[in-house]
Amino acid sequence: MTIPENHQAIMPYLMLKDADKFLSFTTSIFGAELKHKQLRDDKIMHAEVSIDGCTIMFTEATEQWKTATSNLFVYVEDADVSYQKALAEGGTSVMELSDQSYGRTCGVTDPCGNVWWITSV
Repeated sequence: MTIPENHQAIMPYLMLKDADKFLSFTTSIFGAELKHKQLRDDKIMHAEVSIDGCTIMFTEATEQWKTATSNLFVYVEDADVSYQKALAEGGTSVMELSDQSYGRTCGVTDPCGNVWWITSV
């Protein structure tokens, strides 16, 4: 099996209302790197960001491709810092910061409706 560079065998593909907000949120909070972006009528037709080598594909939702969000688990250097940045960028808390057996963790819904489970070890 041949997989294109910067791709994995399984990757999330999100259909979003206001995909530009998702791009801004992931870039600001998680340091996502934009790998690919195609526009149609000034809207994101297809885009790919990479967070620490993991690709997320996304597009602007349409009549044909309805909004489909996700829950995403992400490891970060400092969950406290990322949590505060996420809230400042328009995210809403779904779980306050807490210490768990697997690390310091919290949950935030981004402006597009995706839930991010943010954890540092």
